Amino acid sequence: MTTDHAKIARLEALAALSGAMIALQSRANGELSHRLNNSIEAAFVSFSSGLIILIVIAMFSAQVRQGMRNLNVALKDGRIPLWQIPAGVLGGFFVALQTHVVPLIGVAIYSVASIAGQTGISLFVDRIGLTGGGKKLISKRRVAAAFVTVAAVLVSVLDKFSVATFSIFAVVLSLAAGAMVGVQRALNGQINEHTKVSFSTSLLNFITGTTTLAIIWLIGILSGHGSINGLPGWNLLLYTGGGIGVVYIAFTSTIVQHLGVLTFTLFSVGGTLIGSLLIDLLIPSHGIGVSWYLITGIAMTYIGVIIGGQSRLFKR
Repeated sequence: MTTDHAKIARLEALAALSGAMIALQSRANGELSHRLNNSIEAAFVSFSSGLIILIVIAMFSAQVRQGMRNLNVALKDGRIPLWQIPAGVLGGFFVALQTHVVPLIGVAIYSVASIAGQTGISLFVDRIGLTGGGKKLISKRRVAAAFVTVAAVLVSVLDKFSVATFSIFAVVLSLAAGAMVGVQRALNGQINEHTKVSFSTSLLNFITGTTTLAIIWLIGILSGHGSINGLPGWNLLLYTGGGIGVVYIAFTSTIVQHLGVLTFTLFSVGGTLIGSLLIDLLIPSHGIGVSWYLITGIAMTYIGVIIGGQSRLFKR
């Protein structure tokens, strides 16, 4: 293997690892929600921990601070509309849904459903031109990919319909979570065109997301539908969700430059699906099991992602 091929192989492995980290983030946030018995509080803890990390990075990085100044100038000049700035609100809701549903259906089914949500919403996002660069025609290949990933969700839960305790609504929420993150990524793409620094875009997301979750949590407490629970001990794994998100951002911003978006996405999604399967096999949430239906659904999801890729998939 040549040096270049070895480098590419290492980057592909890191892309897969970053995807597996997203599955681990889901498990950590879900377990924190289960321990706190409060998904909004768990999402706030996760988001705020990531925000703290990004603030520390910004304190020592002139580049990140310049990125925020670039965004401020773009806002004043009217080059970016104000309504796009709170993209992190969608991220906040995404994490809130993630922390709520993972203890109910497990990491693997959640991952399959959220990827289907992302694939489906991408058709709408591109059709209305939300990613920038104008409206895009939707190819038959991408429509087929969306159908395959949605069908994968149905196959994954096929054996669960007869289980009284299984929540189909949680699967629907997982689809919604994926759709939210799909729209968020489109908005972040436009914001990043102006900040020119991915960590600056992420800092903005974590600020708006954390603020949104704090407001929702406070409203719940004041209305008598929420509570403040003490943190469940010092098991550091429970609090890794926000940090994993920041590391994933770092991986994305560096690896994508070398592999391209398509190759990174394929390896990252593969890592997420395999990682979620291993998590549900080795350290499952209470009452969560793995069936051949689920394994088939995972395989279908990855096939759907490949179908949605370019015809030049295997060309470097």
